[in-house]
Amino acid sequence: MYDVIAFDADDTLWHNEPHFHETQRRFGELLSRYHAPEWIAERLYATELRNLRHFGYGIKGFTLSMIETAIELTEGRVSGDEVRQVLEWGREMTTAPVELLDGVADTIRALAGRYRLMLVTKGDLFDQEGKLARSGLGDFFDVVEVTADKTPATYAGILQRHGVASRRFLMVGNSLRSDVLPVLDVGGTAIHIPYPLTWAHEQVDPSALEGRPFVQLERIGEVPGWLEAAGAQG
Repeated sequence: MYDVIAFDADDTLWHNEPHFHETQRRFGELLSRYHAPEWIAERLYATELRNLRHFGYGIKGFTLSMIETAIELTEGRVSGDEVRQVLEWGREMTTAPVELLDGVADTIRALAGRYRLMLVTKGDLFDQEGKLARSGLGDFFDVVEVTADKTPATYAGILQRHGVASRRFLMVGNSLRSDVLPVLDVGGTAIHIPYPLTWAHEQVDPSALEGRPFVQLERIGEVPGWLEAAGAQG
């Protein structure tokens, strides 16, 4: 039924959001003498959104947003040592071990022998390429696309570049905003596999899902079985 099966990376193949949550917690502690953690988190999120068009998604943009937020919330009183600490947290995140989700390795290996596999992930190219290399999964993907964002135009461009008909394209990911809705918009099929933690920016209003047919599975290990069942049904 499908010529290409594409997978998101962060929080679909490997754990990612917990690293951001933990660093944000430490950032709140760093500035706790100035403001309450809830307010710090709110201001940091606002700064991240404001900076997306400048720095994009990923660890580097997150780190720069923490520094900017620290300067703003302390009215310039944040120390050089505190800024250095934030930078160190960013470095730690870029070199953190890649921990695959349960069932990922077996699923990717099984599908690689039967389908053309594609990795479609957004973020910083250097960071995502590094995580893919550390994951041990790199050899199983025929195509790797690291994008600035995931919009219908992004997916349409990917399909055109690789000569894939939208009806023959399947996307698997944890984000309704990035991995499901834009794929449906271009006529593809999407499988949503929720992750326990979701960045607020990736959440969507339930009304946006009304009348939008997509598949929801609990874990990635269910994908091969779903493909077999879908193929049997024609």
